[in-house]
Amino acid sequence: MNNNSPQLSNNQLNIDKSLLPKTPQQRTVNPLAYAFMWIGDGVNLGNMTLGASLVVAGIATMNIVQTFMAALIAILIITSIFVLNDRLGYRTGIPYVVQLRMSFGIKGSIISSLLRGIPGIVWYGFQSWIGGTALNEIIKILSNESFDNVFICFVVLQFIQIALSLYGFHAIKWVEILISLVILSALVYAFILLLRNHQTVIIEKWINTEGTWGLPFFGFIMMFLGNYAAIFLSAADYSRELKSGISNGKRGLLYFVPITIAYGFVITIGAMLASVTGNSNPVKAFAIVVDNSYITVAVSSFIVLGAIAVNMVANIIPPAYVISLLTKVKYKSAVTITGLLAIASFPWILVQDSSAKGLGLFILIYSAFLGPIVAILLVEYYLLRRQQVDINELYNKNGQFAGFNKAAILAMFIGSAAAFCEVSLSWLIGFFVGGLSYILLTKYAFKQSPFRKGTIFEKK
Repeated sequence: MNNNSPQLSNNQLNIDKSLLPKTPQQRTVNPLAYAFMWIGDGVNLGNMTLGASLVVAGIATMNIVQTFMAALIAILIITSIFVLNDRLGYRTGIPYVVQLRMSFGIKGSIISSLLRGIPGIVWYGFQSWIGGTALNEIIKILSNESFDNVFICFVVLQFIQIALSLYGFHAIKWVEILISLVILSALVYAFILLLRNHQTVIIEKWINTEGTWGLPFFGFIMMFLGNYAAIFLSAADYSRELKSGISNGKRGLLYFVPITIAYGFVITIGAMLASVTGNSNPVKAFAIVVDNSYITVAVSSFIVLGAIAVNMVANIIPPAYVISLLTKVKYKSAVTITGLLAIASFPWILVQDSSAKGLGLFILIYSAFLGPIVAILLVEYYLLRRQQVDINELYNKNGQFAGFNKAAILAMFIGSAAAFCEVSLSWLIGFFVGGLSYILLTKYAFKQSPFRKGTIFEKK
């Protein structure tokens, strides 16, 4: 068994070249650009709202020590899973949709890949609509309210993102570096402003509050994990772009440091804003804190840039790979289709108050599958196959991984069912139950399965 690139021709593979393993020469993202990519993904309004959610009725549910301890625990877990799950993609250059074949089979991977692709498309549209709304506010102010059309701004923003994504990671790394620097500068300014003008209130209502180490503490960790559940699941899509020769420890730092910087800023400022204003909506809180007629432009610019940054990293590439796999279209066509499907997801419906419960249910349903899937992938690669995978077979439609792996699919559903038993800990429960179920099912239930070949359970 080996981790080498497939020797089959592109015609034999019947797959777009974007899904073939990346060679060392094709990897253009250096460590600095990779780090900025994760900073850009983290510095957005949604994550700032996570920090603001700590303050209820003007008083923080957790003090500053508890907040950062919970964040640190979550970031350490996120970093560990990233480094573990990105390793196969980093070593071999294969994308997530091909990695899934190792556990679920070529046909079975369609099901599990859709569980990552469909939510990505929906969130792509959702983030773009929020960004389009903010862009409309900017144009409305600059035009003295002679222009006011959110849908046009949404479509314009969407086509800008489609155009950027056509250039793949080459464009993404530069977009993320630029956006990260701009937003970080704005966050530093906001931090200094809040500390200078509202230090006493912040100390009283957040820093020195009693807080709790109970359920809200663990709930915050789960919310933090939930923000990254889909991203570290498809870690191979990112690590395959990173230049080769970087150790596991150094790659871990490329996740830990930027995520800590990004979340450290946005959570801190979110909590500080909510403490000062009593408002958990950062946009409205900024408007209260900074008495300036052009604050809407500044905040709206932050929202637009944040939406682009998140989409470029989390919501475009994974769905595009899924579409390329299912339809056999080329990468540029796939990212264009992804953008158009995001428009067709009707995101303007999702942002309405009446839709909030439905959106929450949608998040709950798909998130329940993410923990079991990542657990199955890790169990497969590290425990069952001892990091030895025949990459040629992953691309052979008539080979060992053809069809469905019943053990993986059943374990995924068992883990997901268990996850629904306790919503606040759904990802964690699904992760452990799904992983354990997969080990037991592979060993005892499907002894004639071809997927046992090359594992510790293969009959000698």
